[in-house]
Amino acid sequence: MSALAPPLIAWYRENARDLPWRRDGFGAWGILVSEFMLQQTPVARVIPHLEAWLSRWPDAAALAAAAPGDAVAQWANLGYPRRALWLHRAAVQVRDRHDGVVPRDVDALLALSGIGDYTARAVAVFAYGDRHPVVDTNTRRVLARVLEGRAQPGPPAKEDLVRMEGVLPEDRADAAIVNAAAMELGATVCTARSPRCDACPLAEICRWRAEGFPASPDLRRRQARYEGSDRHARGAVLGILRGAAPDDVDLAALLAEWPDARQRDRAIDSLVADGLVEVVADRARLPR
Repeated sequence: MSALAPPLIAWYRENARDLPWRRDGFGAWGILVSEFMLQQTPVARVIPHLEAWLSRWPDAAALAAAAPGDAVAQWANLGYPRRALWLHRAAVQVRDRHDGVVPRDVDALLALSGIGDYTARAVAVFAYGDRHPVVDTNTRRVLARVLEGRAQPGPPAKEDLVRMEGVLPEDRADAAIVNAAAMELGATVCTARSPRCDACPLAEICRWRAEGFPASPDLRRRQARYEGSDRHARGAVLGILRGAAPDDVDLAALLAEWPDARQRDRAIDSLVADGLVEVVADRARLPR
């Protein structure tokens, strides 16, 4: 067993946050939805949206029967609204290909809309208890510091899965805990800007700490300023259409007060291209 596993398991059992998707009986569909929502979105913002979503659509078949625009509207202000469309498409695929049951096999999960290496393995591990490496940004930072002595990880790469595989115990239950513990540690203790090394269960075996916390370049992609950006304009357009749903809105009047008319038109065009907005006879609406 890797030297990282025992202290991670012990720490997680004492310190893991009580989050909905970690509770017994939460189910594969709930975990799949939570993983979609947690992509680039803080936990505190996700929880109320997740609860409302699962109350409305408790399984894949229920969401698949709804209009795509209903999913976009329910997504509300979670950001990156294409995730709502991808989740709706994945629900249709689960219903049509897997009799409404979220698949367990990683390759079958990867074949669903909007699912990549992380989400596929997260569902297989946390919903079904299978043994796979699960690597998110927090995990990558923990591994970079403890194993390589680097303050920040490099860009995501396939080698991340190999590195995490080398940390996992053979026991499936223990491996699942180590996957969750590495993410939890990175989210709450081994954070990007203010790590709390005094509270870290891996402090004694951390290479970065042993080498005096050497600096390394932060290669994370920086998010552009939101206010006044194209993303801001897109969000404003969707906000109006969500408020009007299921009715449509006159295209000429849609966000007419936006200070940059070209940006407003560019936002609408990009939303149409992404399938998030439909324009029919000079009227705009969420997809049906």
